[in-house]
Amino acid sequence: MPFGNTHNLLKMNYSAEQEYPDLTKHNNHMAKVLTPEMYANLRDKQTPSGFTLDDVIQTGVDNPGHPFIMTVGCVAGDEETYDVFKELLDPVIEDRHGGYKPTDKHKTDLNPDNLKGGDDLDPNYVLSSRVRTGRSIRGFCLPPHCSRGERRGIESLSVEALGALDGDLKGKYYALKDMTEEEQQQLIDDHFLFDKPVSPLLLASGMARDWPDARGIWHNDNKTFLVWVNEEDHLRVISMQKGGNMREVFNRFCTGLTKIEELFKEKGHEFMWNEHLGYVLTCPSNLGTGLRGGVHVKLPNVSKHEKFGEILKRLRLQKRGTGGVDTAAVGGVFDISNADRLGFSEVELVQMVVDGVKLLVEMEKRLESGQSIDDLMPEQK
Repeated sequence: MPFGNTHNLLKMNYSAEQEYPDLTKHNNHMAKVLTPEMYANLRDKQTPSGFTLDDVIQTGVDNPGHPFIMTVGCVAGDEETYDVFKELLDPVIEDRHGGYKPTDKHKTDLNPDNLKGGDDLDPNYVLSSRVRTGRSIRGFCLPPHCSRGERRGIESLSVEALGALDGDLKGKYYALKDMTEEEQQQLIDDHFLFDKPVSPLLLASGMARDWPDARGIWHNDNKTFLVWVNEEDHLRVISMQKGGNMREVFNRFCTGLTKIEELFKEKGHEFMWNEHLGYVLTCPSNLGTGLRGGVHVKLPNVSKHEKFGEILKRLRLQKRGTGGVDTAAVGGVFDISNADRLGFSEVELVQMVVDGVKLLVEMEKRLESGQSIDDLMPEQK
C-alpha cells in the first residue's frame, strides 16, 4: 500500500514468485512491461523516501484496464522514483510516449510568440479553450506518498507564492475544507472545482488520503487562470476561457506559469525538471510538458464518420467526453486535445491542437452541407 513502507521488509519473507501480482487480465502499460524476473530484481529496492516497487505498480494492479484509454498503471512517489525503478519505468515511458528513448532529451518552449495563429477558431463550433499542466516542487514527495505535514507545507508555500501574483493574474485561494456551500456551488458552476477523487486510478495510488486536508483552488479575479493545489500533482495550472481564442489562453498560460516559477525560486524552491524527462510529475503519462491543450468542440457529423479515429490519430489528437477522461460525448460535443506530452515542446503541442481543430471544424462544415471530406484527410503528423 502506498501509505507506509515498513512492511516492505516483511514481504522478503515470501519469495518473489509468491508476491508477484496476477496480471493475466490486465491491459495497461505497466502490465505489458513487468515480468516476474524484473519484479524479483526490483522488489527490495526503495527510493530515499521509502517508495517501493509495489507502491509504483499498485494502481495498475488494482485497475486491470480502461474502456477508452490505455492507462499507464503506475505512479511516482518522489522525483527519485524515475531513477530507482527505471528498469520498469523507461520501457513504460517509451511505450506510452511513442518510442521516447532513455537517451532522448526533452525540449521546453514557453514562448507564446512562437505559436502561429490560434486566435481564429470558429466560436460557433469551438465552445471553450483551455491549456493545463502540472508542476512538482523539488524536495517534497509526490501526492501518492507525501505525509500530512509535507502536504500542508506544499499548500502554505503555494498560497504564499500565488498571493504575490498581480495585475490580471491577481486572485484568491480557497481551501477545500474551509469552503462554504455557496462558494463550493459557485466553483462547481464555473467548472473549476475538483471533487474528492472517485476514480479508482487515483484512489488506488493513495492520492486521496486525508481528503480534503491541504487541498484547494486558487483562481484569478477573472476566473481565467487557476491553480489546483495537492490534487494529482502538487500544482495543476490551468488557463481557460469561453470561445476559440487559443492564442489568448496560451499567452496567459505561459505568462502565469513563468511568474509562478519565479516566485517559487525566490522562496528557494525550484520545480522538478531534468533534460531527459522535462517536468517531472506523478503519472508517467504527464512527463515532459505535462501539457494538455484542449477545446470543447461541436462535431456531430465528423464524429460519426468512419475515419474519425484515424483522422485524430494522424493529427496526434485524442478525444474525451466533456466531463473528463471517463465520459462519453454529449450532443456531439467532444473534448479534443493533444495526445503527446513528452518529446514535443509546449508550443508544438498547442500548435497541433490549433491546426488539428481548425481542420476538424472545416470537415464538420463540409459534412453539414453534404460534401465529401476525402480531399481533407491529413497526412500522419
